[in-house]
Amino acid sequence: MSAAAIVFMIIAMVTVWGGLIAAIVNLARHPEVAESEPAPPVEL
Repeated sequence: MSAAAIVFMIIAMVTVWGGLIAAIVNLARHPEVAESEPAPPVEL
C-alpha cells in the first residue's frame, strides 16, 4: 500500500470510530427517556 492510501485509511477509520464514540458519549449523557414516547393506542 502506498503512503497516501494508508493516510486515507486512517482518516476514514478515525471518522467512523470517532462518530461511534461520539454517539455513545451523547447517549450516555442524554439517555432516551421513556416518558417522552407517546402512549400506545387503547383498543375499544
